[in-house]
Amino acid sequence: MEWTVKLAAAVTVGMLAWTQVDAQERVPDAGMLDVRDFVPDLDGVCGLGQTMSAGCDAIREREIVDAAAEPWRAVGRVNFAGMRTRQHCTGTLVAEDVVLTAAHCLYSFARKAWMKPGSVTFVAGFQRGTGLAVSRGVRFVLNPAEDAATRDFRSRSHQDWALLVLEEPIGAEVGYLDLTGESADAYVLAGYAGVRPNVLSVAHDCGAPRADLSGVLVQSCSAMPGDSGGPLLAVGDDGYTVAGVFSSIVGGPSGTASLAVAAGEFSEAVAGISGH
Repeated sequence: MEWTVKLAAAVTVGMLAWTQVDAQERVPDAGMLDVRDFVPDLDGVCGLGQTMSAGCDAIREREIVDAAAEPWRAVGRVNFAGMRTRQHCTGTLVAEDVVLTAAHCLYSFARKAWMKPGSVTFVAGFQRGTGLAVSRGVRFVLNPAEDAATRDFRSRSHQDWALLVLEEPIGAEVGYLDLTGESADAYVLAGYAGVRPNVLSVAHDCGAPRADLSGVLVQSCSAMPGDSGGPLLAVGDDGYTVAGVFSSIVGGPSGTASLAVAAGEFSEAVAGISGH
């Protein structure tokens, strides 16, 4: 398929963490120290083109949900605050003390360095400035392609996942979501989009995966910076399960597509964390 070839060469991770910096810093950065691929036509605020408003209507039309209600209370904001940088992504509790997010959300492309786990905070059920529970990170679990002790970011599209292990098991209080490797009739994406960073909204336009790319679900979710790390949820008779973690948007011959790392890429890592 056309998309298979295009997506195999496209890397846009690092573009979808919503970042505010001072005037001396420039973001989004072109990327990793060893970057070979970059898609330059996805710099718009809403992620669908260089026209700043392109795609924003689709973002604003997403359903705003009650972040304190199930199953949304297991979703929250992954926050980082440094001396001159504030950044947020989306994350999901997949165990009592484990948050699933995107690997690039834990990397500072402006500084070419991995964040310190203790400087990253997860707020479950975040909504309009408050949350149901909060905890700092204590360590990251990444794809074996990565090494958080270095300054490099090496992940390709199917490797852009991360597990943030928390100091406190807040999932025991607010709940957490199970992973699924099964296909579903419907998928939705939940996230804290940059144009509405204080409310959790849900994209219902993802559709079924439309390309065969190992480890990556290629869909049409309306997404933008801030949504990175958000859960792609499979909707079934028993409710919602995590089918993947949202990574990025790429351009291709048929327009744009959203990429999510399939749950099978990180399910063993979740199970392998001590105590799970």
